[in-house]
Amino acid sequence: MSQDQLPKEFAPLNRLAIKAMLWLNGFAHIIIGLALATSVIMFTWLFFKDVQQAANAHNLVHGFLHALGTLMLLWSISALISAEIRYLQGSKLLVETFIEVVLVLFLRKLIVMPVQDASPTFEEIGMWVGGAFMLGVIYVLISWGQKQSQE
Repeated sequence: MSQDQLPKEFAPLNRLAIKAMLWLNGFAHIIIGLALATSVIMFTWLFFKDVQQAANAHNLVHGFLHALGTLMLLWSISALISAEIRYLQGSKLLVETFIEVVLVLFLRKLIVMPVQDASPTFEEIGMWVGGAFMLGVIYVLISWGQKQSQE
């Protein structure tokens, strides 16, 4: 008997354990979906609050960049929701989805960097730009590789 096989006496318990884990996994994905939906509502509300604060402070450029950063977070959530929908419909989770999310977060950091309290150093900007560039290259390579494997 190999290590990955259980004795036949454990078969009913094994089936029960698998059913329980499938049910628990489905429940976890429902919770994930609800959390993502809640975050869409929250980030949308935060975006409008950012716009309102910018208008009240008469600093539209600063407020626009801050609000754009909030929209970038909403974009990330949207990408995760799309991935969750595809997963629930039976598709595999794609690595490129998570790279897209991280790339959007890198771009968000670059957008909000000018409106942060502390001025970023040249090295810090270079690190974020270089990281975003490398993630972009990785994203393109993975997307190209997946297209090649489908053909």
